[in-house]
Amino acid sequence: MKRPVTHFAYASESAGQHRSGAARKRFYLHFGKDESGASVLEFFLAFSVLLLCIFGIMECLIALYAEHFVTNAAKEATRYAMVRGSSWNSGPCSSHAAYSCTASSADVTSFVDSIAPPGISSSRLTVATTWPGTDPSGNTCDSTDGANSPTCVVNVTVQYSFNFLLPFVSTNAMTLSGISSEVISQ
Repeated sequence: MKRPVTHFAYASESAGQHRSGAARKRFYLHFGKDESGASVLEFFLAFSVLLLCIFGIMECLIALYAEHFVTNAAKEATRYAMVRGSSWNSGPCSSHAAYSCTASSADVTSFVDSIAPPGISSSRLTVATTWPGTDPSGNTCDSTDGANSPTCVVNVTVQYSFNFLLPFVSTNAMTLSGISSEVISQ
């Protein structure tokens, strides 16, 4: 059975007067037993924890999205460089879409920037391309046309500085990196 709500404002109390000690005690005793707002408070506490979990999961998925891009970009950039070795002898690449050209480190960086999907900021990408002048077993390769000759190795490292958007997660940037090596074919 629901108890009727009683109000403790007495006609004898004006706006400037205070309740007597007994009336104040009755008010606090009644207020302590009243549970009408408890369900609303519990709902908002549970709802805030639920939102915290949902946004935390979304942030982790965005980080996985960025990690997947970085790994895939390193593989694609290595492939881009391996088919544009020094045997083309046609000069530098005029754009990242050019096929018959010799790729340079700047060309590989431009290629990675061009394949960056929405949500990945090119300004936080770092691409390092090296031609160590060795074959896959570590021996010196035939580098008559340069270190990017066929049978030589090309290494590409792509790094991305990822920042979480939620304020309670670390404010330090997390560096995601992908590394790939391939043998130059042309």
